[in-house]
Amino acid sequence: MTPQAKVVKVRVPATSANLGSGFDTVGLALDYHDELTFTLDDAQEQGSATRANVIIHGEGEDTLPRDETHLVVSTFRQACEAFGLRRFAFTLEAWNHIPQARGMGSSAEAIVAGIAAASAFARGGAELDRDTMFRMAAAIEGHPDNVAPAVYGGLTVSWDFRTPEGVGSVGIPGGEPLRAGFHTVNYPVSPAVVASVFVPDFELSTQKAREALPEQVPYQDAIANVSRVALLPEAMNPQGLRGDAQGAGDARDDAQSRSRSNALLFAATQDWLHQPYRKSLMAPSWQLIESLRAEGFAAAVSGAGPCVLVLHHGDASARIDEIAAPQLAGSHWRVLHLPVSPRGVEVELR
Repeated sequence: MTPQAKVVKVRVPATSANLGSGFDTVGLALDYHDELTFTLDDAQEQGSATRANVIIHGEGEDTLPRDETHLVVSTFRQACEAFGLRRFAFTLEAWNHIPQARGMGSSAEAIVAGIAAASAFARGGAELDRDTMFRMAAAIEGHPDNVAPAVYGGLTVSWDFRTPEGVGSVGIPGGEPLRAGFHTVNYPVSPAVVASVFVPDFELSTQKAREALPEQVPYQDAIANVSRVALLPEAMNPQGLRGDAQGAGDARDDAQSRSRSNALLFAATQDWLHQPYRKSLMAPSWQLIESLRAEGFAAAVSGAGPCVLVLHHGDASARIDEIAAPQLAGSHWRVLHLPVSPRGVEVELR
């Protein structure tokens, strides 16, 4: 199959995984994006070169590879083959804003971008098949928590459905068979939710973060996390703040609803499964989390860290910055106050 477009532009949101209690299952899309343009090279039309020319601006411009080993390129090649496209030469120009190896989903972004671009070259102007993209991205990444919100946007809860050995799917009465593999559910998020992300100048590899985890956890800790993660969909989109048919109520009712919602967020982001075991790997991040939680803010490690995520209903950026100021003074942190992105990856053909 030959490419169905000359230029494909891809826009992928940053993501934050875990949100405290939802280890390896929960993800959130943030309104902070990498933008990548894939341009079909004229040389490929003559059947000559099939190389990838990589141009990088912003994050990673001095460290990321500029050849076939670049994660976007290798994923793109793999996805093109899966979609039946013959190998061709192209130029990738990336405008990177998402920090690398900080816990904001940079690898998931790269994987989703490569798959989305390959899909667009194969399908032309057809609507994105997000379910296929998600399955491919989760299989490549190895876990679905970051790729799901990058594909769908909003809040996602994902799981790996296990069937008996040798069984590919399970029949569901009155419905489609439920296949083995990764699945996700996409939840709406209240527009009132603001995510504050503290980005340090040091990195932490996901591999090192995983090596710090124990093989077993106490039974009571598992129970505690199950109870907290079950709160997340309501905490992120509380009934009292949805504007139901009876109206939003007076300002006092709104304030009470917001206070209750932030209390739910605080409880929902408590964790016993992964953060306590990783805190020694990112002591400044953990100290910041403890300071913010001591003041009632729903702070957690973003992904594997070392970024710190704070979720809040309503704009509390000034107060959050004030609490963090003593620890951040003289250090190399930056703070991003971001809305949640209701949209996942976006593709434009030119």
